[in-house]
Amino acid sequence: MTFVETLRQWDQAVSFADRQDFAEALRVFLAIPEPNSKIYFDIGCLHLQKQDLDAAEKAFDSSIRKDEHLAVAFFQRGITFYQKERYEEALGDFQYAFKALRGNQLIDYKALGLRYKLYACEVLHNMALVEAQLGRWEKAQENLVKALDFKTEAKLNVIDRALQSTLKQKLFKLVTFPSNALFKPNKHYVAELEKKDYLGKAKVVASILPQDEFSGFAPLQPQVEDGPARPKEPEVLRALEGEPHTVLFEFVPETSDELAVVPGNIVFVLQKGEDNWASVIFNERRGLVPYNYLERLEISVGSKKNERIRTPPSRAPPTRPERKQGQTAVGRSSRDTEQKEQQPADNSCIVKVRFTYNFAVSVPCGSPYAILVDQISKKLNIEADSVTLSLNPAASGENVIDADTEMESVWGRTTGRRITLWCKVDDQTDGKPQNEILLVAIHSYESSNPEDLTFQEGDKIILLSRINDDWLEGQLNENTGIFPASFVEDVPENE
Repeated sequence: MTFVETLRQWDQAVSFADRQDFAEALRVFLAIPEPNSKIYFDIGCLHLQKQDLDAAEKAFDSSIRKDEHLAVAFFQRGITFYQKERYEEALGDFQYAFKALRGNQLIDYKALGLRYKLYACEVLHNMALVEAQLGRWEKAQENLVKALDFKTEAKLNVIDRALQSTLKQKLFKLVTFPSNALFKPNKHYVAELEKKDYLGKAKVVASILPQDEFSGFAPLQPQVEDGPARPKEPEVLRALEGEPHTVLFEFVPETSDELAVVPGNIVFVLQKGEDNWASVIFNERRGLVPYNYLERLEISVGSKKNERIRTPPSRAPPTRPERKQGQTAVGRSSRDTEQKEQQPADNSCIVKVRFTYNFAVSVPCGSPYAILVDQISKKLNIEADSVTLSLNPAASGENVIDADTEMESVWGRTTGRRITLWCKVDDQTDGKPQNEILLVAIHSYESSNPEDLTFQEGDKIILLSRINDDWLEGQLNENTGIFPASFVEDVPENE
């Protein structure tokens, strides 16, 4: 079967599923002779909805064989094993799904055609439930406490309730995958499947009248009953909520109500606070961003559609403004924020860690080295012995922080109870291959989301991992992100 035929059947099956005709959707899916990993995943979801657990397990097995980096397939197979009461195997799949998150709070599969976000806290929640089923209540509590560090939205307060249940040694509810979520084929490819009529239909524009007192012919005239169509009104830009601004500098959030943005993003400012923080909307998400990282953008009807946004300045970003106590993003109450984010104690410090990606941990100010490295290694899900911390990217000499370091000098560098450290991992345990694989960009790619990687044609990118057949993860100039595999190729060996 050709790619076009597979694409057509895939789109047809998804259409049946959208109309709640799951039996017909499954029939069309099963008729595809060579499914890819996403199609196998959809088949497994439909079997799981019918409670055909054996068939669901086989489908998820095939999906994982096709794409061993598809974390959501491990998550779904773990749910299948749990329902079959094969708890040890369920625990193994949940652990692999959590490892695939690599310290991130979530994976958003929207770019791959699945409207679903896999949250690290939900994976840990299910791991804790399996441990509880096996009678290991202390392990269950450890996983739930760990999940609190990854909690990102108030709706995920189910973790707090689960933790209370483990204290009473009572089981709690499994977090499941939504039944109506399926991988869908690329909408641009689907649009090309429709036949196009480039010539259009013939129209009669002249006629001969049977009676005419002059020549027997009427002047050429269109054969229509009504008058000519009304001229099309000029297109007017839809009124957008908030004022548009261009992002000038990359901003890495340190709390869950702040929003990650990169230079070139267009955000809409809803409200600007007196402390120089702005509540903005970006990609249907709301959060806080320093206003001095933004520049107002004028949008007019007469502007060119393909006009490029001017390149942001190359100067260093401004100082991060101090947050006023109790300030939250617009649309969220202070009570919601308190439930959403675990606030550090009065004597705690926020440690921003620069790794292949950036993250933050909270530790008591003045903590010894052992506590600091333990928190960071837990965040990375690796052994503490393999972590090397430093005060700058060089990671050499007096800049290295280890068990012999006077921690008073380290904590003396904190500003506003915040400090930035650099982290490296020995033996490439962060998932990066020991022998670096270099890729060269054959096309330029501009990111549309904070998790994407921007590069220009000719740039050489370090390959970190293969997400699937279509998307890769790489590093360029200390920036890490995902990008389409079709935009790069391997660097020749002689280079």
